[in-house]
Amino acid sequence: MSSGYSSLEEDAEDFFFTARTSFFRRAPQGKPRAGQQDVEKEKETHNYLSKEEIQEKVHKYNLAVTDKLKMTLNSNGIYTGFIKVQMELCSPSQTSGKLAPSSNGCMNTLHISSTNTVGEVIEALLKKFLVTESPAKFALYKRCHREDQVYACKLSDREHPLYLRLVAGPRTDTLSFVLREHEIGEWEAFSLPELQNFLRILDKEEAEQLQSVRRRYAAYRHKLEEALGEVWKPD
Repeated sequence: MSSGYSSLEEDAEDFFFTARTSFFRRAPQGKPRAGQQDVEKEKETHNYLSKEEIQEKVHKYNLAVTDKLKMTLNSNGIYTGFIKVQMELCSPSQTSGKLAPSSNGCMNTLHISSTNTVGEVIEALLKKFLVTESPAKFALYKRCHREDQVYACKLSDREHPLYLRLVAGPRTDTLSFVLREHEIGEWEAFSLPELQNFLRILDKEEAEQLQSVRRRYAAYRHKLEEALGEVWKPD
């Protein structure tokens, strides 16, 4: 697997999924799901972080960095840093021919600032890899690993990837970014490990539901037998 480095500053001149029984391309109306609540919380925090809070988070982030890709906080409160994005392009025809199809599936390291949006990051990545398709056909996903579950969230074009990286910390096994086409089949948007994880969770939930039904049935049967015993009790 190849890798690359680029800078958005040099190159450049809103679906929700959670690994539970129900899989949605969009969040249903009403109470948001757990992963969606996390996303909304992050957006709110981004809007209200003070300069001191940002400075503290950048300091803690840099202490945890192991690959020398640290963040830099400027005097105006804007910070710069690096994100790694897994490129999952579906077909070689998406490239102009100047770049080998083997770039599909590679990991790219992008230098950006806290002001850069998801839309700008997508454009920079496509330009870096000479992808000729429209940026509107692609989406940036945030993949999170929490305990025994994995959920992937399609980021809106106006979100800020570097802020998400700052909040999550430098570990890519906690948070990672993936660039994919979003106009493809429902299950084709997920990797094989993700699909296998969904099946494990479904099996677990199915077993739990079955046990619950059996317990309710046994309790109902016991009460019914008691009632019948009272009715047919001899005088």
